[in-house]
Amino acid sequence: MAKTPSNVVSALSFLMKPGGHPVGAVCAISGDDAFLRHEVRTALVAELSSADSEGLEVETVDGRVVEWRDVVDSLRERSLFGSDRRVVVVEEADALVKRCREKIEQYLEKPTADAVLILEVKTWPGNTRLAKAVVRCGLTIRCQVPDRGRELTEFTKQLKDWLIQVAQSQSEVVLERAAVDLLLEQLPTEPGILYQEIAKLALLVDEKNKIDAALVRDHVGSWRTRKTWDMIDAAAEGRASDAIDQLDRLIAAGEEPHAILPQMASTFRRFAAAVRAFEQAELQGRRISLRMALEQSGMPPFKLSAAEGQLRQIGRPRAKQLYEWLLSADLQLKGYNSPKDRARRVLETLIVRLAKQAAPDKLAG
Repeated sequence: MAKTPSNVVSALSFLMKPGGHPVGAVCAISGDDAFLRHEVRTALVAELSSADSEGLEVETVDGRVVEWRDVVDSLRERSLFGSDRRVVVVEEADALVKRCREKIEQYLEKPTADAVLILEVKTWPGNTRLAKAVVRCGLTIRCQVPDRGRELTEFTKQLKDWLIQVAQSQSEVVLERAAVDLLLEQLPTEPGILYQEIAKLALLVDEKNKIDAALVRDHVGSWRTRKTWDMIDAAAEGRASDAIDQLDRLIAAGEEPHAILPQMASTFRRFAAAVRAFEQAELQGRRISLRMALEQSGMPPFKLSAAEGQLRQIGRPRAKQLYEWLLSADLQLKGYNSPKDRARRVLETLIVRLAKQAAPDKLAG
């Protein structure tokens, strides 16, 4: 087996130590896992920014429509104020690579000094001249989940280490090794789903501030987890009857309404935050897309496409009330409506409020 070059790294290796991998003039973020690509890009830009005290210039362009000459112009542009270093991120860069492969290869023969080109691609064969050029003068980060064999074993080991690090750095909780082992037994090896599950479990920790195997055993199950997310999607899409049916099945299977609400809230709060970002941009005379507003709200990358349609269904007036509705539901579950049957009705009320029958106000963008 050919040895992997040192400047070709896995997404998890990079995420656990962003500063340990020099970028050079170009970085290819490759692979079909949208969540990992998003996390890598965010960490990469943050690392580049932290090394630049004068304010790094970062421009993001759409590879499906941008012209290569405009990318080059952006790489060569210099600010009158702030940093001389430029970073250009090309999203959906597969299309640009297909159209302009030779021009990109020519650029990499003599790249612009103090500029970093980031290509975010799904397909990136390592035997092409372009891929080899990136290896010579930059960094390749693979955002791919292996499907079998030794690579999957190594990926799973790294994934466990990363999840423990994420729990500490982002949720300030300790994820015990036994708990993460159990998580990987219960759920598919998908970083985005596991990331979401850690965030949910972090809301349920006691005063010890630890996610242990008992907490995972009580609140995580492969069937129940999938059905809970399916129920949330059905509610957001306005399919109240389907969502309530799934809620009934979850409760019959032993799921507690008090554990379901935090998971619902983690999604619905992001819809409320996205509408707030959308309206703030309007007040400032700027126009942003719903997708950009959802990104700013922290919606996971692998959920963005579905979330756009769900937010349009919910509509602006109802999305603006979500914070109030969620707070009310939380207070009710902690008070008079804490018994299981009454708690279920609280969740049903929240679902019905999002039903399609309440004609949504259209959101532009």
